[in-house]
Amino acid sequence: MKVSRLVVVQVAVVGLMLLVAACSPPGAKTEGQSSGSGGKEAKQDIARASGNVCKVKPPDLKLEDAVVGFSQSEKEVNPFRIAETESIRSEAKKRNIKELVYTNANSQASKQISDIRDMIAQDVDAIIVAPLLEEGMDPALNAAKEAGVPVFLIDRETAGTPCEDYITFMGSNFLEQGKRAADIMADLTNEKGKVAVLEGTAGASVTIDRTEGFEQQLKKYPNMEIVASQTGEFLRTKGQTVMEQLIQSNPDINAVYAENDEMALGAIQALKDAGKDPGQDVKVVSIDGTRQAVQAIITGDINAVIETNPRFGPLAFDTIEKFLAGKPIPQKIIVQDDVYTKKNAQENLDETY
Repeated sequence: MKVSRLVVVQVAVVGLMLLVAACSPPGAKTEGQSSGSGGKEAKQDIARASGNVCKVKPPDLKLEDAVVGFSQSEKEVNPFRIAETESIRSEAKKRNIKELVYTNANSQASKQISDIRDMIAQDVDAIIVAPLLEEGMDPALNAAKEAGVPVFLIDRETAGTPCEDYITFMGSNFLEQGKRAADIMADLTNEKGKVAVLEGTAGASVTIDRTEGFEQQLKKYPNMEIVASQTGEFLRTKGQTVMEQLIQSNPDINAVYAENDEMALGAIQALKDAGKDPGQDVKVVSIDGTRQAVQAIITGDINAVIETNPRFGPLAFDTIEKFLAGKPIPQKIIVQDDVYTKKNAQENLDETY
């Protein structure tokens, strides 16, 4: 399918809210129901719909006849990527599309660009991309635009203009996640503490926004300060190593904000090895919602986890199907994020990944 024309349509906020609400087909799952890959699927946060929508000339193609590419950014070595890839594959099979072309960039930006170019050469009809980095994807996006192949971003954003360089972004509001983490941390520490931040992959939109949101919101609490901030690259082993170093240089740290669960779990081990009691002596807040992290809330090692749902399959293919039908697509589709705490961790454990 080749896109001949993109038309940006201005709509009122209320009108768009109605549009997004109407996007679910009859019989669509409601929040909390399971997708084909297990666990609750990523769902649109209708209350946050705003701005423009993208409307294209309807292509002469049905979803079941489409060849769809999926460009994954990182190896499936952590629960988030495992669940994300499984959700896309499961939904593609469930909807009986013609073919799903899968590639993995293995955390290499240059490979992700070449992967997408290869997909275009294979005449895919649409591409789902989980971008590795915010900057540097222009060659891939430009190649897709020139070939008339629509791109749908999931999980992370990348530089570019929706409805021009790509159709839409589906994912969490990372800035708000960072702000929520700061408020939760302030509550846990009675608004007084020295915080260590374990940042994610440098240059990724998720890292940039989660860090910025946390730093912005923490300014509301004058007796709280960030004493150290260093990347753990979203890896458990790196999170543990970095935390060990931060404890040595800042032994009075009483709070840790980890930008994903894997780093939080590594930090917990480092804290225990240093004779500290994570969850008690040192409050720990992280983001993702993996089963092991939520289990750590139950055992008391983590205090709170802000959810990021990786099960984009149903939402991504719903969006592509609407696109193929010529329906307006919101330029941003923000998904709902829950928060796991001691109060709800046990009852929601089966919804984790």
